[in-house]
Amino acid sequence: MSEGLVRVGPHELEVRVLAARPGAEALAPLVLLHEGLGSAGLWRDLPEALQAVGAGRAVVCYSRPGYGRSTPVRPPRPLRYMHREALSVLPRLLAALGLARPVLLGHSDGASIALVHAGAKPAELPEELAPWSFWPPRGVVAIAPHVVVEDRSIAGIEAARAAYLHGDLRRRLARHHRDVDATFWGWNGAWLSPAFVSWSIEEYLPRIDCPLLLVQGDEDEYGTLAQLERIEARSGGAVRRLVVAGAGHAPHQSHRELVLGAIGRFLGELEPEPAPAGSRSDGAGAAEGVRTGG
Repeated sequence: MSEGLVRVGPHELEVRVLAARPGAEALAPLVLLHEGLGSAGLWRDLPEALQAVGAGRAVVCYSRPGYGRSTPVRPPRPLRYMHREALSVLPRLLAALGLARPVLLGHSDGASIALVHAGAKPAELPEELAPWSFWPPRGVVAIAPHVVVEDRSIAGIEAARAAYLHGDLRRRLARHHRDVDATFWGWNGAWLSPAFVSWSIEEYLPRIDCPLLLVQGDEDEYGTLAQLERIEARSGGAVRRLVVAGAGHAPHQSHRELVLGAIGRFLGELEPEPAPAGSRSDGAGAAEGVRTGG
């Protein structure tokens, strides 16, 4: 795996790349978008496992600004921070890495970012990058996505705040983030802002026309299955759904083999397509960009 820093606007982003295995160069690369307190490193060995079930395709993961080893960002965080990531930061990163129409796999906040990106209006994407070889994505795997704020969401965020102040959450997160307090309070403060109650990404769902795989545990402490139901009812793309019995907010960790199997089948149904001129599917160009940047 190649890893290093890639410059995107004012930020240096931590990026890790598994280049495609021989014979898998034509398959759409898989780009991972982490949860609200995650990072590239916190995926642990999942990229390798995803490459195995994904027929050897390239896998790219990165830490958003303010996370992991990327440039720290001081709070407060804008309440539309997920929109900004989906419409500005992610497009510029994909362009910098030369990736052609990837499959996006997001968890929690990362899943919401993937959905907004997939349902963007062309006018919302960076004009200087047009025509967009990286967009729209070939597909989206959304694990525990948020499309609206529920009472359970707020309760889960409040519980995380208590664990950070009075438990060992801060100590555990500090190993993975350059400025752990900025990371935590930027995320937690946005979600607990009174104005965040009206946050929604539902307007983006009808414009999504790529295949979707939705995954959620039926005991998710941050949201109910109404989140998946809203996506199914409004999405313009074909939707496959996996509800994992007994799983919480991270079913890809607690029920790893079940979720990996579903992801592998979903990826297997996506047909390879030629990469647009100037872009790559094999991840080799992305790996070179990471080495140069880091």
